[in-house]
Amino acid sequence: MTLTHPAAPLESLTGIPFSHERVLITTGERSGLMITVAVHSTRLGQALGGARLWQYASWTDAVADALRLSAAMTLKNAVAGLNRGGGKAVIYLPLGTVLTDAVTRRAMLDLGDAIESLDGTYMTAEDVGTSAELMAIVAERTSHVCGLPTATGGVGEPADATAAGVYASIESTLEALYGVRAVRGRHLVISGLGQVGARLATALAAAGATLTVTDINPDKRRLADELGAGWVAVGEAHRVPADLYVPCGLGGVLTSTVIAELNVLGICGAANNQLANPAGAAQLDARGILWAPDFVVNGGGVIYLSMASERSADLEQISERVRAIGSVLTQIFADARANDITTLAAAERLAAARLNPAG
Repeated sequence: MTLTHPAAPLESLTGIPFSHERVLITTGERSGLMITVAVHSTRLGQALGGARLWQYASWTDAVADALRLSAAMTLKNAVAGLNRGGGKAVIYLPLGTVLTDAVTRRAMLDLGDAIESLDGTYMTAEDVGTSAELMAIVAERTSHVCGLPTATGGVGEPADATAAGVYASIESTLEALYGVRAVRGRHLVISGLGQVGARLATALAAAGATLTVTDINPDKRRLADELGAGWVAVGEAHRVPADLYVPCGLGGVLTSTVIAELNVLGICGAANNQLANPAGAAQLDARGILWAPDFVVNGGGVIYLSMASERSADLEQISERVRAIGSVLTQIFADARANDITTLAAAERLAAARLNPAG
């Protein structure tokens, strides 16, 4: 099924407003797995966004995630100043699915075919549940993929750049709250120690921050011990008194209940779609909690993938662009204060200025 215009049935099934240019929902010929590729916008150029391989309670949840994530990628790429649109791919796994290497390979080949069928409107990369090595399999079926392993001449995974952008954003958030950027002596709660969260925790610990961390994988406690960080249950992390809450896992963590229970002055993390509901931005504002919009904070990875894939790639220029995320965030905070709007509204306004320059 390919949708190229607002589709009431899909919107009613997912509960997500349909503003996408194109959505492909297909069953992989080899794997039998359902694949959704959502192209939200190509206004600024070819859509760019990762491919997620994840378990969901239902196929409609997987489609809804693709719709949300692709729309967020449009905002992320616009705010990052890239000539890229927004898109996302999601491979749906029913709860409890255990994939063999053989089925995973077949799924990546199916994903490549799905992307190839979209006539170059979407370029994929690694995301939750996938890797640079899996993207190399996708590349067997389509050229519209980036972030391939360095051993094969690719630019590798973007986790380092994502973590660097989040670190710069944390500094800017602390400056907005306390007037100084230094993380030394500040208490941060990191929820999620995946590729980005682990890198971030390591860098923050080295800079002298006090850390409390958590992850759904109990084996991650070893990293906490190595860093001298405190450990807390996943469901308790948001209640820990601290300077900043740093969500680095899956999205939707900032529910109305969680926001009401937060015991921090600010939130700045790598997770996508942190707000369970857009109204959460106003709820955070009412509580006096400064939220750094996620699609700004976690833009380092897509900046790296986009710029490093160009023939004239310059690593120092890429690093400068990633570090500049902090400056963009400072601008958003200032705009929100000056106009008495939420940080979400300020960030969306910045994205809209690129997407609709004529107003």
